Amino acid sequence: MRHRWWLAAGATLPLVASALAGFGPAAQASGASAAMTASTSTGPGLGGGRTGLAAGDPFCQHLGTSYQASSAAQMFCFGAHPVGTTQPGAERAVSGTPRNVDAASFAEDVSPAGVRGYGQSETSIAASGPYVVEAWNDSTTFFSRCGSRNFKEEGTGVGFSVNGGKTFTDLGGLRNPGCKTRLYAGDPSVTAYRVGGRTFFYITSLYLPTNFSGQTHVALDACQVTGAGSAARLHCGSPVIAASSTQCVRFRRFSFCSFLDKDFAAIDPARGKLYVSYSEFPVIGRGDPEEMSVCDIGTRSGGVGPAGGKPSRPVCEHGSALVKTTKLRGHLFEGKPYFTVAHPSPKGCENEGAYPAVNLRTGAVYVGYEFNWATNLFFSQCFSNRTRTRNVITSTPSHCMKLRAVAPCAHPARRNRVNVTSLDSAFIPGDLRFPGSDFPRLAVSSRHDTVSMVWNDTRDHPYGDVMLQSFRLGSLTRVQRSPTVLDRPHHSGLTMIPALRVATRNGLLDVAWYSRPSTATSITGVKAAIGVSPAATRTPRNITITNKATNWLQDNSDIVPNFGDYIDAVVSVTGHWPFVGRTLYIAWSDGRSGVPQPFAARMRAG
Repeated sequence: MRHRWWLAAGATLPLVASALAGFGPAAQASGASAAMTASTSTGPGLGGGRTGLAAGDPFCQHLGTSYQASSAAQMFCFGAHPVGTTQPGAERAVSGTPRNVDAASFAEDVSPAGVRGYGQSETSIAASGPYVVEAWNDSTTFFSRCGSRNFKEEGTGVGFSVNGGKTFTDLGGLRNPGCKTRLYAGDPSVTAYRVGGRTFFYITSLYLPTNFSGQTHVALDACQVTGAGSAARLHCGSPVIAASSTQCVRFRRFSFCSFLDKDFAAIDPARGKLYVSYSEFPVIGRGDPEEMSVCDIGTRSGGVGPAGGKPSRPVCEHGSALVKTTKLRGHLFEGKPYFTVAHPSPKGCENEGAYPAVNLRTGAVYVGYEFNWATNLFFSQCFSNRTRTRNVITSTPSHCMKLRAVAPCAHPARRNRVNVTSLDSAFIPGDLRFPGSDFPRLAVSSRHDTVSMVWNDTRDHPYGDVMLQSFRLGSLTRVQRSPTVLDRPHHSGLTMIPALRVATRNGLLDVAWYSRPSTATSITGVKAAIGVSPAATRTPRNITITNKATNWLQDNSDIVPNFGDYIDAVVSVTGHWPFVGRTLYIAWSDGRSGVPQPFAARMRAG
């Protein structure tokens, strides 16, 4: 049946191409194709199957020539890309740093046929009490089929700790009994929830069809800690759809739909809600919107919530059903997302990198994203001052986030922005991500009445600094007149990919980032600024997190980009106000072994 489906698809694709002429992200290439080189499939795809490019997926055919997308999208479209050398890439040990722990296991990164997968990247972490979960993009997916032990075929890997991150157990892939039809494809985020004396972790990820036909999704697994102490286990359920394509072109035997990308989650434990932000690349129309869904995770006592959700089985509101239109000769079906954070740019400039945060006092939701990412390099209509690259922050009040299919509000109540001098065009030795990014990360501090944004920016020096800009919660007016540099002078080194999720109990910010001491080296570590005031106007003290730095040029990875485009920094959660604990966890992709691995460190929060 699957073989016949693709024979039909192949026969129909010329009609599709004709119908779509002048529409969708593909039409944005206009003069840009020569500047951007398309990726090509060099190995198996997710779940050991075909790549999206090999299957003729329209989104994949134009990825890298008309637009850019996440690491998970690269995995879906282009499969395994073996690159690099296999030799230890670590420098000498550094004293005075927190303990560094590998959350994965080399023993688990082997397919049923005995093939080793190289590389794990794009890490996210969350913790409650002694329990810690880290998730990442897992290369073992490329060499494992549906039904593999420990769900090795999934593109999202999971590690679990019962001792506060001192050690981890690599659980393999995120549980997915439906792997014959859809696979978790990476881009994970992890949130923790303590309710009714129980501990839950929610792991979101892209969730994509194995036959490349039909809607693409963001899904989550609700994972509950069972047992106690060293005997505790992490029990994950089945995928819960958190977001779905809102455009599909349907034919009798197949359909292809808009592509969801770059999901990330934030939790509101005070109201039993989970928010997921993401990008959507449409079938028709210029540019891509940033969107959001909401999930009911139950009441504060752990009971059933207003939409029927409970901690162990969330119910997510993710838009209206698809309805047939008259567009594309009646083949186009459209629906609405739950909430649109940002509409597409009329000129087709790309939005990407949406990250959410919640004000736990009021329930207001904030989302930051980068406007004109990648198209600022390759799409001439996005080269002007009117399309200046910028990080945008939005605010949406709680009354707009009702648990229904589509939110009652059409757009955020307020927004503000910060112009960015972008790192996009830099070729960074050892980093296979091009273009780079300046994606913003957010945290709300109720104590200081602020929502803060951090990002990397080259305005002061060519290889970047981490910048902080805070805004008042109600008005989104700026707190600082100009952004504050968080990284200390490092002799013309490199600073990029900052991480920030929530404020500490004291309302302060703990920010981590990748750092290099010089542009003459590819040796990379992680540094942090701990206990930063949201109103800071001076550069704070920095500390080193990695006890061994990594030479990124000496690492082997089947995943491109090899070290991903985000790391994570989060404070542990509790089951009572203010819902944050006293321990900071930092997660990153570390190459000291010669293979990128998901590492973690813990320390007292600021």
